[in-house]
Amino acid sequence: MLFLLDVAQNKISLLSLLQKGGWIMYPLYALLVVAIYVFIERMLAIKKAGAIDPKFMLVIKDNLLSGNVTAAKSYAKNTDNPVAKMIEKGIMRMGKPLDAIEKSMENVGKLEMYAMERNLNILSLIAGIAPMFGFLGTIVGMVQLFYGIASTGEYTLNTIAGGIYTKMITSATGLIIGLIAYVGHNYLSTQIDKTANKMETASADFLDILQETTHS
Repeated sequence: MLFLLDVAQNKISLLSLLQKGGWIMYPLYALLVVAIYVFIERMLAIKKAGAIDPKFMLVIKDNLLSGNVTAAKSYAKNTDNPVAKMIEKGIMRMGKPLDAIEKSMENVGKLEMYAMERNLNILSLIAGIAPMFGFLGTIVGMVQLFYGIASTGEYTLNTIAGGIYTKMITSATGLIIGLIAYVGHNYLSTQIDKTANKMETASADFLDILQETTHS
């Protein structure tokens, strides 16, 4: 409350307040830029991977049941998403035991999952180290503050309070950046899980189609 009153009374802008954080703010700014870049890049990639036409499996099923395997394979090959790549691999393995087909599709699915999760660990890393950088900046600032007090002998309440709240800026910034990275990581993980569920459903549907073609 005292901090807010002090800021309001002196009309300190956010920019000038951040500048009081010292040199440690620059690594924090770098972490923020990296977090935002990775989040946007991964979000676009995952969104593209999850854009699956609801009628995709219906078209595959119609072609396979009518015996037009070439058309089904061509349709899957020309569709750019993880589900289509799995189905294409399954069509290429047709004629082999279902277990072998399922295994081949699972391998493709794992590669596609790895592609979607690429660089996602960077957000997790930033979520962990950004607050540590912030705390480090606060500790360094506090050491400098008390060293200055010990050297000059000036230890008025205003000097101490003013120095402390400016040094706490790095901790607050680090926590905010860590929170942004944490939320971004969890959001992207949720979107990947949704795409993974679509892949599992499509794989199960394809195996059912193969069983239908076998018994028909």
